[in-house]
Amino acid sequence: MLDNIQLVLSIGVAKITTSIVRFLKLGAASVLPGAISRYFYPKILSKLCEQVTEGIVIVIGTNGKTTTSLLLRTILENQGWKVTHNRTGANLVNGLITALLEDTNIIGKLTTDFAILEVDENIIALLLKECKPKIIIGLNLFRDQLDRYGEVDSISLAWQKAISPLPHETTIILNADDPTLSYLGQQLSQQTFYFGLSESEQYLEEIPHAADSIYCPSCGHILKYEGFYLSHLGDFYCSRCSFKKSQLDLISKDWPQILVGIHNKYNTLAAGLASRKLGVEMPKIFSTVKTFKPAFGRAEELTVNDKKICILLSKNPVGMNETIKIVNNSKKEGCSSTTLLILNDRIPDGIDVSWIWDVDTELLVKLGGNLIVSGDRSYDMALRLKYSQQNLISSNSIFNLIVEENLNEAIKIALNLTTKTETLYIVPTYSAMLEVREIIIGRKIL
Repeated sequence: MLDNIQLVLSIGVAKITTSIVRFLKLGAASVLPGAISRYFYPKILSKLCEQVTEGIVIVIGTNGKTTTSLLLRTILENQGWKVTHNRTGANLVNGLITALLEDTNIIGKLTTDFAILEVDENIIALLLKECKPKIIIGLNLFRDQLDRYGEVDSISLAWQKAISPLPHETTIILNADDPTLSYLGQQLSQQTFYFGLSESEQYLEEIPHAADSIYCPSCGHILKYEGFYLSHLGDFYCSRCSFKKSQLDLISKDWPQILVGIHNKYNTLAAGLASRKLGVEMPKIFSTVKTFKPAFGRAEELTVNDKKICILLSKNPVGMNETIKIVNNSKKEGCSSTTLLILNDRIPDGIDVSWIWDVDTELLVKLGGNLIVSGDRSYDMALRLKYSQQNLISSNSIFNLIVEENLNEAIKIALNLTTKTETLYIVPTYSAMLEVREIIIGRKIL
């Protein structure tokens, strides 16, 4: 009896909090309600997870969680399923609880078929103590926020320890092109399936500067690569031991891609393979993929004063290198001459910004144009771009570098330098992306 009273009280207070925050336009109330409900009823997460009728899908990885989760959600909803999803990207425990509370009535009854939860890399062990997922999707592991996460090997080991005790019928879906995840899957006893690329024509011309996991996770010897697709993702094998890329459970060439970038092909394959394991037919998956729209900040397109803006979240070397490819392709086609880069060092971004020196910014500077930098660490980014220019010994490129600490003013300058036939590319870290959208759209996301 007391347990039920605590549950109802926690949900009631959380829903009142949500209403107040949204009424006052203070944000989307994507974290605070969960924190409050958990305070009043510590078992709230496990209580809600137990009520998901068809199963919970957990999405983990350094890059691509939001896009993959949203695509999977869209596929399932198009089949008539009701899906709960932490769509704002609040991926710590309080954010997950808040998302589940959205579809819960005042007496604690959760009505949903599937819960798709994109989860921070560091809380997977905590989460798996509270819920038993039907599917876990592991997208990739790159160096990201070293002050929080540490190196990728330590994260992989933590994942293995957390996943190993799960029931054998749990479905694990992993990126075979990532040596760390491929090896992880080979150590698990659960049903494990793999997505990845089998397209040698997509190989990069040289080893990426940000490739950081090219050693065999089994014996420590340097891996042999037939080719790289993205950072250390590629077709690999170890010449010293028997470790090699895991066998794929799909043919990547058969899959359509609408969103730009090789990283989004991986996201599509991950969501598609998960959908297949949930019983969705291929033609229905393809139909959704072909009409899919990206999540906020992930190649999101907006229009301001009749000018096109594309926001490309970039929070680590791999992500920003992919962004630079997209921006440069637009420059080559004459569709863009101005780029706004925003570097923050807040908790959501990671306080260590040394990662910008692992980014191939030389490629961005080489094509010239207007490069505007802003954010808390705008001068760090400006210095990186200046060094990039010096590194291009034989380049005749001319770029106009503008430093503007005030983000409102930086956006105004960038828009003024963008013609109505061009696209302004905004490249922010996570907290900066939220600020940009608040300035442009007029309301907060979180």
